Amino acid sequence: MKKIKLLSLFLILFSFTSVAQTNDKSSLLWEVSGKGLQQPSYLFGTVHMICKEDFFFPETVQEKFINAKSVYLELDMDDPSIIMKMMTLLQLPKGQTIQQLFGDSAFKQFDSAYKKITGSSAMSFNTFKPFMLMTMITEKTLNCPAKESYEQSFMKLATKHQKDIKGLESMEDQIAVFDAIPDSLEIISLKEMVNQFQKQIADFQKLVAVYKTQDVDSLFRMTVKGTDALNAEAELLTKRNSKWIPVMQKSMQEGSSFFAVGAAHLGGDIGVIALLRKQGYTVKPVKL
Repeated sequence: MKKIKLLSLFLILFSFTSVAQTNDKSSLLWEVSGKGLQQPSYLFGTVHMICKEDFFFPETVQEKFINAKSVYLELDMDDPSIIMKMMTLLQLPKGQTIQQLFGDSAFKQFDSAYKKITGSSAMSFNTFKPFMLMTMITEKTLNCPAKESYEQSFMKLATKHQKDIKGLESMEDQIAVFDAIPDSLEIISLKEMVNQFQKQIADFQKLVAVYKTQDVDSLFRMTVKGTDALNAEAELLTKRNSKWIPVMQKSMQEGSSFFAVGAAHLGGDIGVIALLRKQGYTVKPVKL
């Protein structure tokens, strides 16, 4: 499942050990009710990977997850074929390589910087799409020896309580997000990631600090700013959020549901919270 965590990592966000002063009007856990729902459902903003010392898994969140009739992550991580699907979908078209997308001279320079960051050569992923290299670099922004993942924690909890985890989208949907971004922009982004790696680390730390306040609107704004280089807000957030709403509505109508998605998907005027409210639901923060 390590590769799945890496896949989700670039799609955002973070966690904390002790809650900093929080905004009473915001939270990482939200209750969804109204519009004829017989029972409330819950929406939680996750971290896809975080340093172990920053990991926080409140009992309230676990309780809502355990008591829900249906539980959803972004992907159905119970699917035994998911890793094979990912590895297939991340392959470049036959005959293409990362080195070709860079050009020989630029690739040599990139690979030198990439080795210093990751300890291995980018040639190991020469037949993979740029996104694979992005995840490898992004993982290294977590400057700690031990890491945790909310997805893995929910998987363990689901196994313990014999719950079937479902996905709001498919692996094909998730990879299509990056397929929609031109390779040329992704190569530019890769160059910036290695050339400004210390800034990547600093930016991650800033996001973690904001996450501790549970201010999902600020997280949304910071994430949108971070996608500017790829012109990817529509693909990463807007389209995906909109596609999730019908799936969520159907599940909530059938019984109490628990949804755990990257925290950047919650806030903003195109976030899941705003979209559910536009559909007529009451969505309110739950204090953690």
